[in-house]
Amino acid sequence: MSKKVTFNYADAKLNLSDKNRVKEFVETIFKKERRKLEAINYVFCSDEFLLTINKEHLQHDYYTDIITFDLSETSEIVAEVYISVDRIKDNAKQLKTPFNEEALRVIFHGALHLCGYKDKKKEEVQLMRSKEDYYINLYSR
Repeated sequence: MSKKVTFNYADAKLNLSDKNRVKEFVETIFKKERRKLEAINYVFCSDEFLLTINKEHLQHDYYTDIITFDLSETSEIVAEVYISVDRIKDNAKQLKTPFNEEALRVIFHGALHLCGYKDKKKEEVQLMRSKEDYYINLYSR
């Protein structure tokens, strides 16, 4: 069981199979990306909970699926990642993707941000998506 990756719940539960394996795999992402992970705390919440964080900390007044806070003070990564379970459900429906796959994509997305990947420009988004797909496929083997 992972001691570096934790899952916590603000006001929403994440119904994801084999959570311990997912946590261990997040550690694998950091190893493969050659980044040192000290601790990452995923907090699963509702749209409204994450909207409040988005407004207060980023001055953004819109729903999002994930907000990642890099709290690192050294080269070892320490972070909090807030994920809206409501957004995962809606995105999975819209994209006609299984809930579990969309949940993995968002969880891995947060880890990839902490490994240095960005998603503001078109080419950054393409690289991020390809990395997400790579790790989802690797996890699913």
